[in-house]
Order: sequence, then C-alpha cells, then structure tokens
Amino acid sequence: MVGGGLAGSEAAWALAERGVRVTLREMRPIRMTAAHQTETLAELVCSNTFKSVEPTNAHGLLKAEMRRLGSIVLQAADEGRVPGGTALAVDRVAFAAGVERRLLAHPNITVERGEVTELPSPGSGTIVATGPLTSDALAQAIAARLGVQSLAFYDAIAPIVAAESLDETRLFRASRYGKGDGDDYWNAPLTREQYETFVAALVAGEQYVPGHDFDKAAYFEGCLPIEEMAERGPETLRFGPMKPMGLVDPRPGAPRQSHAVVQLRQEDRAGQMWNLVGFQTRLKIPEQQRIFRTIPGLEQAEFLRFGSIHRNSYLNAPQALTSHLSAKDDARLLFAGQLTGVEGYTESAATGLLAGINLARLLAGEEPVLPPPTTMLGALYRYLREADPTHFQPMNANFGLVEPLGTPVKDKMKKKEALVERAMRDLEEFADQLGVPA
Repeated sequence: MVGGGLAGSEAAWALAERGVRVTLREMRPIRMTAAHQTETLAELVCSNTFKSVEPTNAHGLLKAEMRRLGSIVLQAADEGRVPGGTALAVDRVAFAAGVERRLLAHPNITVERGEVTELPSPGSGTIVATGPLTSDALAQAIAARLGVQSLAFYDAIAPIVAAESLDETRLFRASRYGKGDGDDYWNAPLTREQYETFVAALVAGEQYVPGHDFDKAAYFEGCLPIEEMAERGPETLRFGPMKPMGLVDPRPGAPRQSHAVVQLRQEDRAGQMWNLVGFQTRLKIPEQQRIFRTIPGLEQAEFLRFGSIHRNSYLNAPQALTSHLSAKDDARLLFAGQLTGVEGYTESAATGLLAGINLARLLAGEEPVLPPPTTMLGALYRYLREADPTHFQPMNANFGLVEPLGTPVKDKMKKKEALVERAMRDLEEFADQLGVPA
C-alpha cells in the first residue's frame, strides 16, 4: 500500500480486515510535502470538513454507502467530530490520530516510512494512493508505466450545471459549423451589452488565492482561467471560448450570429450534466454563482461542480485504467484517491475502500466487483470509466452522475429522496454480495 492518506488508510484497513497482510508505505516524515505539517497518517491538509451528512445530499449519500461497507475514515471522523451543522466537521488532529491508532493496532498492518520511487513488479498486489502531491520520482514512474499522456499536474476545471436547471427557451442547440450531429451543444447567446457587462464582472470578481506555494499554478496558454483572458482585453473572450463564429441561432427572430456565445457540452450519457466550455476559473464559489448566473438561460443554474485550477497530480482514468482502476497490464496494480480523478476527501476515501476490497478479492482468485451506477460510489466509478478521455477532468460526488430514475420526478426533493432510497437498497444488495456484516 503506497500512500498513507485517506484513500490509503481505507484501502489498508479493507485489506487487513479481509485477512491480507499489508505493508503501508508513507514517505513522511522522511520526505515531507509542501502542504503537510505532520507525519500522522490521514492528515487533513485543507478543510476540516467532510461536507454534508444529510442523505439527500450527494456527499451524505456517499458517506451512508461507505458506512455500510465498513469505512475506517468515517469511524474516526465520528469520533473526532466538532460542531458544524449538517457538515461532518472534525478536529483534524484528533481525526488523524484516530485513523492512525486504528491502523497501527491492526495485527495485519505494518507501517513503513520512506519514499517509494518505483512501481512494483507485475502481479505483486499494490494500491497506489499518493494523492495530488505525489513525489516527482513516483510520478515519473507512473507516467512511464501508464503513458506520459496519462498523468496531469494541474486541474483546469470548468463548472458543470444540472440540465434541469437550464432555461432552454433562452438557449439554442447547435454545433459549430454543424459538425458532429449538428446540435451537440447548448448555446447561450449574448448581446454586445450583455457581453461587456459579463467581461467587466469577470475582471472585478474576487478570486481564490492559493494558501500554499505548491498550489500556485503556472498557467498554460491553451488553458487560461476565463478571468485571466478577460483581463487581457475586452475582445479576448470573443476570439476564445465565447467566439460566435459558426454558430447559427435557428430560433425565429433571433440574429443569425450573436455578439458572443457560451457553449455547454454534454458531460454524461443521460444528458443530466452540462459543462461550461472553456470556463476554467479561480473565481471564488459565490462569485462563480453570481457571475455565471448572468448568462442567458443560466439564471437559475444548479452547479454540480464549480470551476477551479490548482495543483493536482491525477491520472486520465478512462484512458489509462480499467473499470476497477487498475493498470491495464496488471489487474493487481490498483490506484485510488485523488490520483484517479476524484475530487474531495469523501470521494478519495471511498475509492480507497473499494480498491482494498477488490485487491483482496483478486489476491483470493476472485473477480473485482463494482457497485451499480444507481449508487453514488458506483456512479463515480462509471464516470472514471466512461468519461471522454479528451476532456477528462476530476469529479466530485453529485446526483448528476447517478443513473436516472425510470420514471422522472419533477419535485427536486422528492427526486433526491427516490434516488437515495434506490441507492441504499442497491448498495445493501452489493454489501450482502461481498459478505459485509450489517
């Protein structure tokens, strides 16, 4: 087990609980990262919250699924919980100490300190969960093994909005110059006045300021934050991601070509999630909500993922990994945590939990298993398997990933309640299949 963060801790525990002897390798304190302050396993380096515990929240549902599968991270989080409303906030010192104490006390787990710089020989049985601060040497070894194009070093994430929150009467369907099927994108047309107001808002918007030197991204010219492009001049965006050329608005009375256009690209097979093309940003979340909701048709937009740009070593999972997140040439070399392209503490821990379960099965001569995409964990794995490799970006838990209900439900809360009920029922069957005690 390489990496002693949230995913690595979950994976080591899941393996040990299934009778597998585990050596957990953590490079701290022999080699520290730019963000960690201690040598404790499962140290939280950013926020001290695991987000909502409400079951009708996507993160709350994922936690409920993890609890059913025996999560050690959530056991320690419950033990170290501090007041945080509906959020699972923790005393970060007590939390990390709780995880480490459990791991060190397990008879099947041995912790070794020191940097891992090479991947193991095929078939040995390894999980790599080294996170966004993977050391340079190991990152090079991973890139060499999986392909140099499979490893990225910075997120450049554009927001994703829920389809049901779009006002389609203010949008039109079209692909630039009629390419593809001719109507692959939703397009939000802007007048000159709307465009100039939007650009001014971007330039004035409050931006996220990195708290660590490691998170200060050196921007690539081909993937600049949208506010950075806006600062370069009033016409920059019209010749970049908001260019109107080749997009004809077919609606009666509409000008054939708008002054500027925001394109939304479908993110999932069911068409529940739409990506704001080219809108990678470092605007703070309230500013993203305020500014992007001025775009025609997005006035009531529900954001399933907010935009960001930060240091984050991650794999192009749909290109480089199998469905259970192993190397394609070695089913027993698994990856877990943020390295696989998930965002967030809970998501990272969840992939570690499932990686541990599956490596234990593989070592026992059994096939790996995945929960169905009706569950939040299964939906995350489906995203990592089926997302377009060309546009792949890390993803957090959200209901847009989950398989749609057979019968549509218009009321948002009732829809979420139905999704949660189905997810927990299907997760229960999955847990029974694995033999996890209730």
